[in-house]
Amino acid sequence: MSAAAPLPAVPTSPGMSISPEVCEALAAGRPVVALESTLLAHGLPRPDNRAAADEVEAAVRVGGAVPATIAVLDGVPHVGLTADEVDRVCADPDLAKLGVRDLPVAAALGLSGATTVSSTALLAARAGIGVFATGGLGGVHRQSADTFDESADLVALARTSLVVVCAGVKSILDVPATLERLESLSVTVVGYRTTTFPGFYVADSGSTVDWSVDDAAQAAAVFAARRDLVPGAVVVANPLPTGEQLDPALHDRVIAGALAAAEDAGVRGKAVTPFVLDHLHRASEGATLAVNVRLVLRNAELAGQIAAALAALPR
Repeated sequence: MSAAAPLPAVPTSPGMSISPEVCEALAAGRPVVALESTLLAHGLPRPDNRAAADEVEAAVRVGGAVPATIAVLDGVPHVGLTADEVDRVCADPDLAKLGVRDLPVAAALGLSGATTVSSTALLAARAGIGVFATGGLGGVHRQSADTFDESADLVALARTSLVVVCAGVKSILDVPATLERLESLSVTVVGYRTTTFPGFYVADSGSTVDWSVDDAAQAAAVFAARRDLVPGAVVVANPLPTGEQLDPALHDRVIAGALAAAEDAGVRGKAVTPFVLDHLHRASEGATLAVNVRLVLRNAELAGQIAAALAALPR
């Protein structure tokens, strides 16, 4: 007997489509974790990105939740992708990068794109998903006093109620300024079993946070309390173990080289991050890629555990 054909995505509101598995989990109150698609389309090289997509979703399931990778396809936000849709996101070199400001354009013109942290958070919250796993947040760029360059992630997190599990902010950014900005926006930041704020590829960015949680249940409880008080995100900063981080000396050397290369090439604005990440991958001979995948998998599994703990709390 041949296998049954997969069910089509289930539209749950005008302009949004949620996969049957995710829709059923949400309706039953089971844990779901949102995943961004920019990591797949723009953060990891092909064909490594396709294998990583399956590994990240599997890590969410290990944590006890249903994965919901989010992307915009032909103008429609999709929450939860089929294998063919993941193939499409991973294979298209021209796929747009969509933040919150870009979603109306994509929707109106029927365009496709991968969602960033800001747009993934927005779409996840609209779908009723309370937990989101990513690699590293965007933040305040270096020399922002001159450029005013700051990621839209920060304002989006101030407005959106969900837990975001990350490995800090990308280490090419101004980490202390980013933490100050998160404080100004009243975004709750807690370390996972640490008060040291991670530096993405390395366990210690040199900055600290005021609060920490010991386990997934505490993280879920913090978010539940925040949700009852005021809209906004809880950022759970989950550092890599020191034995799995990028060698700090190599990290500092390749970061300095990448930033200098971007300056020499005149790269500005949103083009800086992909330029620098590509330079880091080449300069480290692939070491940054391996670390990036490791930290995303750890964040996905922890997010699954937090989502499971959150689903167990009374509403």
